[in-house]
Amino acid sequence: MNRTVWVVAAVAVVALGAGMLLSRFVISPAQAAADAEPPEPGLITVPVELRALSSDVVARGDARYDDAVDVTVETSDLGGPAVVTGAVPEVGTQVDAGTVVLEVAGRPVIALPGGFPVYRTLRSGATGPDVIQLRDALNALGLEAGSGESYDGTVAGAVQRLYANAGYPAPAPPEGTEESLEMARESLRSATSTLASAQAALATAGAGKPQSERLQLDNAVNAAQRDLDAARACANAPAPVDPETGQTLPKEPCPTSVASAEEAVTLARAQRSEGLAAPDTSAEVASRDAAQTSLDDARDALATAELDVLTPMPASEVLFVGSLPRRVDSVAIERGSTINGPVMSISGATLEIAANLAQADADLLTAGQAAELLLDDVPIPATVAEIGAAAPTDGGGDGGDGGSGDEGAGGGDGASGAAAGRSQVVLLPGELSEEQRTALAGSNVRIRIPVSSTAGDVLAVPVAALTAGPGGETRVEVLRSGEEEPELVVVTTGLTASGYAEIVSSETPLAEGDRVVVGR
Repeated sequence: MNRTVWVVAAVAVVALGAGMLLSRFVISPAQAAADAEPPEPGLITVPVELRALSSDVVARGDARYDDAVDVTVETSDLGGPAVVTGAVPEVGTQVDAGTVVLEVAGRPVIALPGGFPVYRTLRSGATGPDVIQLRDALNALGLEAGSGESYDGTVAGAVQRLYANAGYPAPAPPEGTEESLEMARESLRSATSTLASAQAALATAGAGKPQSERLQLDNAVNAAQRDLDAARACANAPAPVDPETGQTLPKEPCPTSVASAEEAVTLARAQRSEGLAAPDTSAEVASRDAAQTSLDDARDALATAELDVLTPMPASEVLFVGSLPRRVDSVAIERGSTINGPVMSISGATLEIAANLAQADADLLTAGQAAELLLDDVPIPATVAEIGAAAPTDGGGDGGDGGSGDEGAGGGDGASGAAAGRSQVVLLPGELSEEQRTALAGSNVRIRIPVSSTAGDVLAVPVAALTAGPGGETRVEVLRSGEEEPELVVVTTGLTASGYAEIVSSETPLAEGDRVVVGR
């Protein structure tokens, strides 16, 4: 009997405990509804801060070397396969004026500044803009090429000095020109000698009779004249008279008659006139003139031969580039290969970053403005160099990923770099290490260009804390310490950047740490 009572009592206690436990998990509908109601709304506040504000244009840009061009070597005048034999540059090599950029068939290809394309070998007698371009390029290197538009000995001498500086022998003149030059020299020597002989013969012929013969002719005239005078005296002399008888005697005959003596005088005078007359040197003059013509021809031939042996500038050994220095971006050939198309790509030696920005962002920028690049999380100073029309893109990394203010706000997606309302901005990085230059070239990097900033730390609140009053004034709600309701304070704002607004002034004082309402 007692045992039964104890069992019943135990069962009752267990049932009571279970009932009390289950009653804690049973909730009435009214209680459930009450528990589901939202809590009483509260204020979300943040402190007023002291911070420096900066408004930035944030975008992405492609790092590249400016003005890239493909290099093609003229090979039409080689006379054989255009085999690369050496001097193949490495990517990143700087190409300066007067340097050898490649060696083809054992001969150098020398870079010179100039925009006129190579289309012929330049040699003596050539004229035109390509000759002027070569002369200007050589003068720019200080090689003293003279002036004018003709390829002459002065230019050829400068070309020889160009090759000497490059460490290669100067190009040889065309085959056979050296032999022609020697023949022209020998012809000149012979023509000079012939002319000298002709001139001597003419001088001899023009000199007339020797002085002795001249005197003999004069003496003959004088003698004939004396004989004539004697004949006349004889003819006019009176007959002799015999002194004893006084009778006139017959005259002795004169040795020479007056007529004969006169004829002798006339003959002597004629002989003297003939002997003293100017000699006929027409034959000698003709010989001299012919010799002079031959000499002139020989001189012209020598001048031509001397021009023919002037050092030429082969078309296959010069590369004119619009501006130097340049940088080798890529090389399409190797030693032993045959040239067939462009051999390399070169660009300006200046590394630049180009980004296409929304026009509104580009309008905030000016040339010379400071900027910053981010390469592998390392900031690199840069400068805005150029702001211009947007260049067409393939929708890649040239487009901006942000805009002024918060990063990512208002930027384009780069889908069409040439779309209206966009502008290309070119930046130049500051001093770079060679490792940085190598890593930067060809990459797409983040750029940041500050467009305005505060002068040090200023009071600032989140933009979300600003509200507009009924009169258009700007206000903030300030929750003072110990107060349950916020106070509306009219403020004057300054720069807005990075989600914050500068507080320039306020109706009631605001201080760092004061809490302003940003939500409920």
